[in-house]
Amino acid sequence: MVLGAFLFATMSVVVKVASEWFNSGEMVLGRGLIGIVFLWLLARNRGTSLATRYPGMHAWRSTIGVVSLGAWFYAIAHMPLATAVTLNYMSSVWVAAFLVGGALLAWVPVPGRDGRIERPPLQGPLVLTVLAGFAGVVLMLKPTVGGGDGFAGMLGLLSGVTAAFAYMQVVALSRIGEPELRTVFYFAVGSAVAGAFATAATGFSGGSSWTWQHALWLLPIGLLAALGQLCMTRAYATAKTQAGTLVVANLQYSGIVFAAFYSVVLFNDRIDAAGWCGMALIIASGIAATVLRQRAVPKAPAEEH
Repeated sequence: MVLGAFLFATMSVVVKVASEWFNSGEMVLGRGLIGIVFLWLLARNRGTSLATRYPGMHAWRSTIGVVSLGAWFYAIAHMPLATAVTLNYMSSVWVAAFLVGGALLAWVPVPGRDGRIERPPLQGPLVLTVLAGFAGVVLMLKPTVGGGDGFAGMLGLLSGVTAAFAYMQVVALSRIGEPELRTVFYFAVGSAVAGAFATAATGFSGGSSWTWQHALWLLPIGLLAALGQLCMTRAYATAKTQAGTLVVANLQYSGIVFAAFYSVVLFNDRIDAAGWCGMALIIASGIAATVLRQRAVPKAPAEEH
């Protein structure tokens, strides 16, 4: 899991460098095409069939996942790397928020045995987790977002929200028996299709110039993403107990630490005390949300970043 988090953080570095010559649509297209080839070869080697009886569910997962991916790539290009990566890792906190909201929406006021209306459980830990996560966002964005960066910050938040929706769909697919390799493959297909449409609509690189040497930066985006997902899937598969699964799930937040290191060392981004506190709050709330989620969904699949 630590290796997978490191690979995804490294992918975000490549995305930030490549954004000098390519827009989000082109990078999504490159990641999708490379992912298709890599995952097809992996499925063939493992003997996993890529045929599915649930094309609609895969299409919805791919659609919402591509929105998350495109928003995240834009945020990486226009914000400090550590901030953009941390906002994407808010997905676990958003899942907790959805669980709280879903429980309230599903509540029906039915009188209990004593005639009083039974209230829904307060779900205090989940509520505190969500509030802590949002407080972390405020601390991170306040010192780093201003002017034109505000739009990038909103897209960074959107990437976390839509990643949560996509993850919930991945859970639904896993419950009906779809192999995770197949789910990730169709996400790569959706990324390639959506990226192709976006590129056709905007033109290559938004009119900026690039060479084939620059295009080589698109290759590691797809490879690092595929290898990172493979590591995360393998980590979950080798966790034999619920405690082991929780440890594995929480180690994914090491990706924020790697991203912060890259942000400071490679891009000279300045993260002040409020930013570090916000990052710590988001990591803590994400870990708490992951623990609570694993209790509700004991064998949940790996997240993708």
